[in-house]
Amino acid sequence: MTAVAAARAPGWMRRNRDVFATPVIVVVGLALVLVYTATAPLDSVEQRALDPSYLWARFLEHIWLTVASTVVVIVLALPLGIALSRPTAARIRTGTLAFGGALTSSGPLAKAGSLAAQVNLARQSYTVGGKLSDEQLVLCQIAIAVLESVNAKATDQCNIGGTDATRQALLGGDIDLYWEYTGTAWVTFLGQKPIQDSRAQYEAVKQRDLAQNNIVWLAPTPFNNTYAFAVKKERAPQLGLRTLSDMAAHIRSGRPGNLCIDPEYQNRDDGFPGLQRAYGFGVPADRLKVLQAGSIYQAIADQKECLFGEVYTTDGRIPELGLTVLADDKLYHPLYNAAPTMRKQVYDRSPNIAKAFAPISAALTNEVMAELNRQRSAEDRSPRRVARDWLGQHGFIAPGS
Repeated sequence: MTAVAAARAPGWMRRNRDVFATPVIVVVGLALVLVYTATAPLDSVEQRALDPSYLWARFLEHIWLTVASTVVVIVLALPLGIALSRPTAARIRTGTLAFGGALTSSGPLAKAGSLAAQVNLARQSYTVGGKLSDEQLVLCQIAIAVLESVNAKATDQCNIGGTDATRQALLGGDIDLYWEYTGTAWVTFLGQKPIQDSRAQYEAVKQRDLAQNNIVWLAPTPFNNTYAFAVKKERAPQLGLRTLSDMAAHIRSGRPGNLCIDPEYQNRDDGFPGLQRAYGFGVPADRLKVLQAGSIYQAIADQKECLFGEVYTTDGRIPELGLTVLADDKLYHPLYNAAPTMRKQVYDRSPNIAKAFAPISAALTNEVMAELNRQRSAEDRSPRRVARDWLGQHGFIAPGS
């Protein structure tokens, strides 16, 4: 061996010590196993497991399975791979993807109606988000159908979560569009005091949110889905309840009856803490029940867990379950007119999107939204079907879409 080779040998061995160490470890391990089996007392099961003929049979079985799986791969995978690499197969794959693109996660695209005669958003793509309430799910599906009918691609993200999560998804670019309420934005997002005029509050929100956060508000709805408190209809005259001041007086008097609210309202800036200050009452801990929003309506109707319950004024379960809404005589709750909201950079790609949504917003009155909500909550119809049937009935999209 030359001097150079001798100098290199230790380094080569160090770099390849794993190659030498692995067989040594295996041999030592086998030796230890043999020593153990030769000296330790074994039961019949352990003796059978270590029997050479048994081990040989398992080894052959493993080899057979390996060979069989290899043959299957060769027989099936190789011809398929060759076929898909040919030009004709490329056209087939493209056609398959195109067909898949004609379906949303829930069914076929909405077909063109009256909106498509005025707006074409071809080559535009939007991810549409929404909160978890029935109304928000319906509004989200309305937005998806509207966009599809004017040739845009719409991705469904309709069940993101609560208000904060959905707003952050919009600001962070995870979604491009969702319906928000003017009162929520003005009070919760922008930290302002309510304006008790729908148009004035909308204009204020529209200007401030654009200036501060680059969020564009499209046309608002006439419907105002504000917070309210309701009681069972026959209980209202029995207890002399017409207004929230009457409710506050009832609670202050110590007379029986729990008050039910949902977790979000419990902590909102425009929610329960401010309501107690505005009407001058406090609810003892044992008389305040925090339930999921959807459970409160039935709990009021059952008259067991809730005498008073927080509700949304456009919820279809109010008339369905025979509830009466108490008047907000001190005008505490903000106005909550809904409008599609989107980041300015998304809006600027095609400002014509505003024309697609303007007639939709104008048609969503209190009565219309309450009926759509009733279909969703009382009849348990899917938000997608509720949205598309309504749009089709009014010709906004093709009927039956």
